[in-house]
Amino acid sequence: MFHRIAALALAALLTLTPTLPVQANTLGTPTGDVVLTVTGDIAAMNSRDAAMFDRDMLRSIGEVTIETSTIWTEGVQTFTGVPLIALVEALGIEGGTLTATAVNDYAATIPVSEAVEGGPIIAYARNGAPMSLRNKGPLWIVYPYDTRPEYQSEVTYSRSIWQLDRLTATN
Repeated sequence: MFHRIAALALAALLTLTPTLPVQANTLGTPTGDVVLTVTGDIAAMNSRDAAMFDRDMLRSIGEVTIETSTIWTEGVQTFTGVPLIALVEALGIEGGTLTATAVNDYAATIPVSEAVEGGPIIAYARNGAPMSLRNKGPLWIVYPYDTRPEYQSEVTYSRSIWQLDRLTATN
């Protein structure tokens, strides 16, 4: 009788526990320097309560290159990064806001509804080179400012955080 109860308890435990490790490992594990940590209302994680990314992990979500001018640089620049919409989808974020925070703790709130095809990216390269901390890196939220008049506004410029290292999702 004891063996049967133990076997049933073990079967119940094995049925319930696979969801935790699978969810925790869906993103893989950073092997390089962590450049972005995402916390809050996210469905996919690779640590106890966060999703941590190195550059290669961001690249693997999807890479795009956009050309746009900015109010902070001279002339048209080429930015390469992960579309914000792809990151939102990879993390299972469903609406609400993202609080984007820079290394110096400057923060801005971005509605998740702004994560659209052809919208902002989290850039990790500018003009073909990785961005250093001195060069507004390691990450910079960049909108394709030249493509839509609404992207040429003080609100959008305030959301264009450079030296980005954290995002917090809130539903």
